[in-house]
Amino acid sequence: MTGLILLTTFVLARVWGDYQSKSDILAFEQAIVTESAPADTLPGDKSTLSDEPDYTLWSSKRIDDYHKSLTQRDDAPLAVLSIDKLALKVPVYNGTDEINLNRGAGRIKGTARVGSPGNLGIAAHRDGFFRGLKDIEIGDSIDMLTQQGKSEFVVSSITIVDPTDISVLAPTDDFTITLVTCYPFYFVGHAPKRYIVKGELLSNLLNKS
Repeated sequence: MTGLILLTTFVLARVWGDYQSKSDILAFEQAIVTESAPADTLPGDKSTLSDEPDYTLWSSKRIDDYHKSLTQRDDAPLAVLSIDKLALKVPVYNGTDEINLNRGAGRIKGTARVGSPGNLGIAAHRDGFFRGLKDIEIGDSIDMLTQQGKSEFVVSSITIVDPTDISVLAPTDDFTITLVTCYPFYFVGHAPKRYIVKGELLSNLLNKS
């Protein structure tokens, strides 16, 4: 009987964690919709997170860590990052501590602020949300929903670097996004490299053409 009670408690906590995660992003998106951002920059009703993350590519440990993290912290995300091609939608929190990286992606402190000009660095685990980056290509779109509205970036480069190479996070004058995860994606143990995806703001590219 005790085992059954413990199992039931675990299941309820896990379900509540998933509900809370979806509610946080939904509340974030709805708050933006009801504020004064231009209507044509907003994602509309269809952009709400209606399902759990797609765990197809995730490691079993990362799935467990994800559910656990949802009970450890409940602050709202800074933004929501989406890559439609990869069926990826992930909340972006401030900082890259383990809880933030288990429950979503994290803004790399010292890089540009969300919604501000500069090079915004965002990191996530290679065996969780960012494993799908293995299939991204130059020219693909990356969407960022912030308090200022929705911005579209276009992937401009994909590189593999050493962990000590911080030049990829160097400041820029224009709006730039840099996605960082460990590499190789299926490496056993601590991965020795970093996979870097850079994106440029679509409107800036159109102005240059």
